[in-house]
This record gives sequence, C-alpha cells and structure tokens, in this order.
Amino acid sequence: MKRTRVKICGITRLEHARAAAEAGGDAIGLVFYRESPRYLSIRDAAAIAESLPPFVAAVGLFVNASERDIRAVLDAVDLDLLQFQGDESAEFCARFARPYMRAVRMEPGTDLLEYADRFSRAKALLLDAHVPGQPGGTGRTFDWAGIPRDLPLPLVLSGGLTAANVGRAVREVSPWAVDVSSGVESERGVKDPKKIVEFIRSVQREDGHSAS
Repeated sequence: MKRTRVKICGITRLEHARAAAEAGGDAIGLVFYRESPRYLSIRDAAAIAESLPPFVAAVGLFVNASERDIRAVLDAVDLDLLQFQGDESAEFCARFARPYMRAVRMEPGTDLLEYADRFSRAKALLLDAHVPGQPGGTGRTFDWAGIPRDLPLPLVLSGGLTAANVGRAVREVSPWAVDVSSGVESERGVKDPKKIVEFIRSVQREDGHSAS
C-alpha cells in the first residue's frame, strides 16, 4: 500500500506541532525567513524541534539565507531536513552536510527534469505555485498536468492544498508527500489544529481508497 507522507509547514507553536504529530503528520516545517508571518526565532524553533516525538521530522525552511545564518540555526536547532525555497544553487544547498529538498516555483516553461538533474543530490523536489515576490505559503494552486511522470526525484506537492482538494491531488499526481501551510490556518500565520487533523484525514482516506 502506498502511503502519502504529510508535512505541515509554518508551525509556530508547540501545541500545533503536537497536534500535527498526534494526527499522523510525518514532518513539520520551521520557517527561518524573516519576512514570513510564520517566521520563528532560533530559540522558539529549537523548543519545537526538541518537543517532537520519534519519527516526526523537523524541516528548516530558508529563503536566500546566508551560509552564516544557516549554520547558526543548525548549531542550535536539531533539523532533520533543509528546505531551500529561494534561488540557492545546488552547490550552496550541498554545503551543510544535511539532507535537503529544493523548492521549485512552477510557472510556464519550468523544466522539472532539468531541475532534477541540476539538484540531483536533493532528497526531493518540492513544487509550489509561482507568485511574484512570494517564495511560498501563497495559498494558490498550479496546473498539476504539467508535472512529468518520469521525474527521477521524489516529489513533494505544495501550493494551495486544503482538506477539500488534497485527495484529488494525491489521486492525480501520486506524490511522495504533500506539504500544506496556509490551507490549515485560521488566520495568516496561525495554524488551526482542527484543520490540520482534517487535512491529514483527507490524505489517509485517499490512500485507503487507492489501496482498495
């Protein structure tokens, strides 16, 4: 049975990390981008990462951060995976001796096979909607039909996912994982535990239907 993994991104509170883990989430995202409403201080991020139970991963999201700033985070926060959401090169992403995934903002003409070749050391490509001036968390979807089926890296699908449409996303795209942020919020930057549970249940239901 194929199981679609779930990452809840933009966690800012301990209780929301706990809700994601208890509902069956596989990973939580901690945002280290100061312009985001979901930005966390290193101290708060360290507390959330330390609170996670076994087998729930802490993912650190960076947007064109300096090497010095990233290393400062890594010195204090126990991250399992790095997520690069800006214009970072493959060489830069590989500097930190940590597994990483590379975000791709989908727009007409985006060549995912070229991205997969350029970032061949990445653990996955995360596909998100392209909105000028916003590196992520936009709440917008993109056309999934343009995703190649022969992508050589695991695919993490993001961009405008909610409990209402994630089942269709899993069915049509068959991603390794789905990533949600604004789709499980009560207001911008604030997670809603009930929406987190509903989102994860929707993924689990679709996985169950696919196996039957």
